[in-house]
Amino acid sequence: MAPAVAPAADGGIAVAGLRVTARIQLPEEELRERFSRAGGPGGQGVNTTDSRVELSFDVARSAALGETARTRALERLAGRLVDGVLTVVASEHRAQLRNREAARQRLAAVLAEAVAPPPPPRRATRPTRGSQRRRLAGKRQRGEVKRLRRSTDD
Repeated sequence: MAPAVAPAADGGIAVAGLRVTARIQLPEEELRERFSRAGGPGGQGVNTTDSRVELSFDVARSAALGETARTRALERLAGRLVDGVLTVVASEHRAQLRNREAARQRLAAVLAEAVAPPPPPRRATRPTRGSQRRRLAGKRQRGEVKRLRRSTDD
């Protein structure tokens, strides 16, 4: 799920998009990144570098998702969306680039899980005749043990 990375003309990194599934790739234009200062250890740099990454994707208005995938994602991610926008945060690394990669992987994983088709329904099965016999034999034996424990004084 790593993004396709290539050197950009300005010396930075140009990313072609974010692959979510084999059929879904989010274009770079639909992803929004915000950077801020992350808390936690980091020495002197923790107060000066914007290494925390918030990656946002507008699920409700995306052209990259098909109608079925969009409906599934909106339904399954309803508790995480704010105005139809999914946001993931990464601040576990000290470097901004590593946090960007972590946020992209997290977003792709959340979306892939949300748009996956539901599993087939469970088919009810009957217990085998042998398993029924073993269960009933065990119950009879347990009842016999309890019967033998009773006092005969009464």
